[in-house]
Amino acid sequence: MEEGARSCLLQSRSSLEQDIRASYLMDHMISDGVLTGDEEDRIRSKPTRREQAAALLELLLRKDNQAYISFYNALVRESYGDLASLLHNSLPLVSPEAEKSFSDGGTRYVQAVLSEGGVPQRPVVFVSRPALMNRVREKLYRLQKEPGWVTVFGMAGSGKSVLAAEAVRDHALITECFPGGVHWLSIGQLDRSDLLVRIQSLCFRLEQQSQEKDPSSSLHRPPGSLEEAKERLRFLMLRRYPRSLLILDDIWDSSVLKAFDIQCRVLLTTRDRSLAECVSGPKSEVAVESGLEEGQALEILALYVNRKPQRLPEQARSIVRECKGSPLVVSLIGALLREFPDRWAYYLHTLQQKKFKRIRKSSSYDYDALDQAMAASIQVLSKEHRELYIDLTVLEKDVKVPAKVLSVLWDLEPEEVEDVLQDFVNKSLLFRDCHHRPYLYYLHDLQLDFLAEMNRSGLESLHTKVVRQYQQRYSQGPPTSGDEECLYWFRFLTYHMAKANLTQELYSLMFSLDWVRTKAQIMGPAHLINDYLEYSTILDKEVRGHFQEFLSLNGHQLEQRPFPDVVQLALSQPDSSEVYRQALLQAQERATRGGLYLDWVNKSSLKSLSRLVVQPHQGSIYSACFSHDGTKIASCGSSKTLRVFKSTSGEKLLEIQAHDDEVLCCAFSPDDRLLATCSSDRKVKVWNVERGTLMRMFEDEHEEQVNHCQFTNTRRRLLLATCSNDKFMNTKLWNINKPSSQNTMFGHLEPVNHCCFSPDDAYLSTSSSDGTLKLWEVSSANEWKSIDVADMFSEQREQTEVMVKCSTWSAGGRTIICAARNAVFLWDIETSKKMADCSGHLSWVHGVQFSPDGSLLLSCSDDQTVRVWETNKVHTSSAVCLKRDSDVLFNNGDITVVAADNRNRLQVRNGRTGAVMFQSENQESRICCTAICSQTSAMPSGTSLATLQGHTRAVLHCQFTPEGHTLITSSEDTTIRVWRWRTGECVVLEGHKEQVRCFSLLTTTPSSETHLLSWSFDGTIKVWDMSSGERLQDLVCHQGAVLACDVSPDGQLFATTSADKTAKLWNVKDGTLLKICSRDNKDAMDSLHGGWVTDLHFSPDNTVLLSTGGYIKWWNVEKGEALQTFYPTGANLKRIHVSPDFSTFVTIDNIGILYILKKVE
Repeated sequence: MEEGARSCLLQSRSSLEQDIRASYLMDHMISDGVLTGDEEDRIRSKPTRREQAAALLELLLRKDNQAYISFYNALVRESYGDLASLLHNSLPLVSPEAEKSFSDGGTRYVQAVLSEGGVPQRPVVFVSRPALMNRVREKLYRLQKEPGWVTVFGMAGSGKSVLAAEAVRDHALITECFPGGVHWLSIGQLDRSDLLVRIQSLCFRLEQQSQEKDPSSSLHRPPGSLEEAKERLRFLMLRRYPRSLLILDDIWDSSVLKAFDIQCRVLLTTRDRSLAECVSGPKSEVAVESGLEEGQALEILALYVNRKPQRLPEQARSIVRECKGSPLVVSLIGALLREFPDRWAYYLHTLQQKKFKRIRKSSSYDYDALDQAMAASIQVLSKEHRELYIDLTVLEKDVKVPAKVLSVLWDLEPEEVEDVLQDFVNKSLLFRDCHHRPYLYYLHDLQLDFLAEMNRSGLESLHTKVVRQYQQRYSQGPPTSGDEECLYWFRFLTYHMAKANLTQELYSLMFSLDWVRTKAQIMGPAHLINDYLEYSTILDKEVRGHFQEFLSLNGHQLEQRPFPDVVQLALSQPDSSEVYRQALLQAQERATRGGLYLDWVNKSSLKSLSRLVVQPHQGSIYSACFSHDGTKIASCGSSKTLRVFKSTSGEKLLEIQAHDDEVLCCAFSPDDRLLATCSSDRKVKVWNVERGTLMRMFEDEHEEQVNHCQFTNTRRRLLLATCSNDKFMNTKLWNINKPSSQNTMFGHLEPVNHCCFSPDDAYLSTSSSDGTLKLWEVSSANEWKSIDVADMFSEQREQTEVMVKCSTWSAGGRTIICAARNAVFLWDIETSKKMADCSGHLSWVHGVQFSPDGSLLLSCSDDQTVRVWETNKVHTSSAVCLKRDSDVLFNNGDITVVAADNRNRLQVRNGRTGAVMFQSENQESRICCTAICSQTSAMPSGTSLATLQGHTRAVLHCQFTPEGHTLITSSEDTTIRVWRWRTGECVVLEGHKEQVRCFSLLTTTPSSETHLLSWSFDGTIKVWDMSSGERLQDLVCHQGAVLACDVSPDGQLFATTSADKTAKLWNVKDGTLLKICSRDNKDAMDSLHGGWVTDLHFSPDNTVLLSTGGYIKWWNVEKGEALQTFYPTGANLKRIHVSPDFSTFVTIDNIGILYILKKVE
C-alpha cells in the first residue's frame, strides 16, 4: 500500500474503530476479491464489535492499494460518508492491469450486464480517476430505493463518458442497486426525428432482450411519435426492467432530456450543469474537472511508460503544464510515449513550437492543448495513413461507422482497412465500439473539429470523393443488406451530396420513388421526411412538397410489416404530383409483366375542401388562429416558436422563440396588437405583435402545463382566459394589467384542453379530456350547458377515452365547432344537435377557428399541417357522406352507386363523376342495406313501388336476381326471404340460429339457377333451393361468426372468413374443407387486414381472390400470396363491388369516402 494511504489509515484508526461495523464492510470487500473467507472468519471470531473493527484495520494495513480502495467503497455503500471523507484525499492510483481486473467488477456477470446494455468498453488509452469515480458511485447508491437523476457535467474532453462507464463497472453496485440492468444511450445534438430514431432503437433493444429471456413476450412495431416512444420506454423501464439504470451520454438540450422524464433511474453526462432542472424527481450531480492536477497527470504518464512518477524526466512536468492537464491530451501524449518512450523532448518541443490556430476562440474546449496534441499525434502517422486519416473529416459527430464504409471510401479490402483503423485506435486518434460485430469506429468531437478546421478548404472535395466512391461501388443500385454499412449510406449519402454541392445528384436521388421505397423500407419514413426538411433550401420547392406530403400522409403505412407497395401507395397522390407521375409509369411497366396495380380514378373529387395548407414549423402544430382583420395567421407548436404569416400566401411575417418548452397555444387580442402564448413550462406570456417583444408574463398560479389561452373578442373589457392540466383550478380569467387571476371556473375534473369566448364575450366554452364541452357564464363563472361529445364515438369509446381538444364559435354565436381525435363537429347551440362534420386531417386536431366573417374555418393538427376550409363546403360536401351499405351497377363502362348517406337518405350517384343522380327524402327508420336492379333503365324518380313486410328485425342485406323479378333479403331475425316483389309472394328460408349477415346466388350452371348460399353469425354455411325453401347443404364452417363468403365463378369452390381469425377454402359440391389459413402461419400473418375480413370475391378465372377489411387485398389463389394491398383513408370497409371483368372495384370507407379503383394496364 502507498505510504500516503497507510498514513491516512493510521491517523484515522481510532475514529474508524469506534464507529464501523466490520461485518457489514467485509461483505463488499469479499465481493471485490480483496478479502478471503478465512480472513473474514478470523475477524468475526473477535468477541466485540470494536475488536472486530481493529482486526480488520490491522489486516488492511498489510494489504495493497486495491484493499484500501475497496474499504473506501464499502464505507460509501454502507453510508459511512463522514468516515469515507477522511480517506478520500489519500485514495491511491493503481496500475492499468490491476485497475482493469478491479474496476471490471471481478465477475463475468458485470461484463455480461454491461455488454447487453451497450455500455462502452474501456478505450485502449485509459485514464484511471478512482476518487471521481467513487463520487459518482456514491450518488448512484442513492438511487437504490427510488428513481432519480445523477448528472455528471464538465467540459468536452474531460472524460465524462469514460467516467460514467467506469462507475457502473462494479459488481456490488449492479447487484444491489440495478439488478434490472444498465442501458446506455448516446445522444449528442439531435432534432426530434433523430431523437425518435434513437428511442425506437433503445425500445427495440430492450424488447429484444426481454423476448430472449421470456419468449412469451412479443416485439411491437416501432413507436411512430415521440409521445408514443416516451410511453413505450416508460412501460419497458418500469415494468420489464424495474430497478435498472438508464445512462444518457452527451445530452445537449432540455427538450431532449424531457423525453426521458419517465420516473426511472438515470445517469446523464452533459456540458450544461442546469439541464436536469427541467425534469422531475430527486437530483444529484458530480462535477468533472476540466484539467488534472499535476500529480495526477504525472502519475498517469508514469503508468503509460511503466515508470514511477519520481523517475520521469523533467520534460514530463513541462508537458503537463503545456497541455493544462487536459485528460484527453495527457491520454494522447501518453499513448504516443508508450510506443516511443524516448521522445519526451520531441513531443515537448512539438507542443511548444507548433503554432496551431484556435478552432473557435469563444469555444469552451481547451483548443490550444487539443490542437497541439492532435497535431503531434498525426505527425507520427505514415504519409499514407495520414492521408487516410484526413478523409475521416467527412464523418458526422456522434456517428459510428463500420470498417466496410471506409473500405468503400478508401477502395481497400476490409481487412486492410481494419489494420489501418487499429493503428489509429492505438494512437488514440480513433475510438472503437467493441460491443458491435463488426466493430464500429468513431472520432471524438474535438478530433472532428480539429480535422474540419485543418481541412476547411478541401471539405467539398473530400465529400465529393465519398459520393464518387459510393457511386463506383454501388453502380447497380444501393445496398439492401440492412447491416451497419447499408444504414450508414442511407442515412448520410444525402448529407455528403449536399456538402459536396452535388445539387443535380441530390435532386436525382431524393426525387426518385425508388430511393424513397428502399430507404423507407430499411429505415422508416422519419429519416426521409427529415432529409426533405434538412435540404429544403437546395431542393425544388414544388417537387419537394410532393414527396414530403406523400411521406407525411403515408408514414403510418410505411411502418407496416410486411412493407407495403410504395408504387401502389403513390397512385393515391394527386394526378399533378411528381410522385403520382413516377408511380403511374412504374405501375404501367410492371403491369406488362403481370403486376397488379390500382388507380384511384375519382380521387380528384376530394381536393376541393382545403384552400390553403402550410407547414410553418418542424414538428407538431398545437395552435393556429386568425387575426381579427383576417389578414394574418399565428401558429405555434413543439418547436417552441411563435410564428405569424399571411393568411393568403403563408409568407412569414414574424418568428419568436417564445418559451423554454413546447408552445401549446397562441391568441390575438381584439385589436391584433397583442399575442398571448402559453406553454408546457406553465407560463403565460403576452407579446407585442409589431415589435415581437414580451409585454407581460404570468407564471405562478397554474401548477401544470397551460393548454390554451384566449382573449375576449371586444375591446371594452379586455380579459384573457387560460386553461390547464390542473386537477380542479384548471380554467382561469385574467386582467392582463393585474398580477393575479380574476376568477376561476370549477366543473371539469380532467385536464381542460381549450377555452373560447362567445362573440359577445358573455359565455366561455371549455373542451376537456373528460369527453365533454361545457359552456360557462363569464360574469358569474357558473356552468350554463354541457355537451357529451364522446357519444359521437360510441363505437370506440369502450376502447379508449375520447378527449375534446378544442372548440370555436361562429360569428353569430348560434353554432359552435369542436374537435375530437381527427374529426371536426359543428353543433347548434340552442338544440345541442350536431349539424355537420368534416374530415381531412390524418392525426389529432388541436385547434379550430372561424375567420371573422365566418366564410373560412381554420384547423391545425399533429399531421404538421394548418388547413383553411371553406365553411359552406364543410356544411355540404363533407357533412353529407355515404354510408358503407351500398350496391353498384356496372353497365357498358358506366358505374352507378346506390347508398344511404349519414342523413338517412338514399342516394344514387355517378361513380366516375360523383354527381348525385337521385336523392330521396329523409327516411324515418335507418337504411341498413341497398340493392340496384341490373334491369334498371330509367332515372330513379323516388316513387315507392312496393313495401314488403315480414321480417321482424333489421334487414342486413338485399339483392335482386338477374332478371329483376325476385328480391332476396336476409335479416337479424335469422331468416332469408325470397320475394316476388311485384305480387308480394314470399318463400321463407329458415334454419340459421343467429342473424344472417349475407348470401350469394349460385348461378354458374342451369341446374343451380334457383340455389342460394347463405352465411350467418352462427358459424354455418347453408345452401338452399329458393323455389321450394328446401335446405340442400348445411356446413358448420367456423367456431365464430362467418363474416364473409364468396363462390368461385366456376361454382367449384367457395371461401369463408370468420371472427375466429381463420379463412377457409371449401369444395361446393360435397362441402369438404380444402385449406385453412390462420394467424398461426405465415400466410395469415401476411393477410392481416387491419380488422375483420368482411367481403370476398373470386376473379372470373378463379386465379385471384379479393378480400376487404381495414384494407383491400388481392390474393393469388394457387400460392396464397398477397398480390397487392390498397390502403383507404378511412377504415372498416364493409363491402366491395367488382365489375364483371374484374378490372374495376368500388367501395366506401367508414368516413364516407367513395373509392373507384381501376386496374392499371
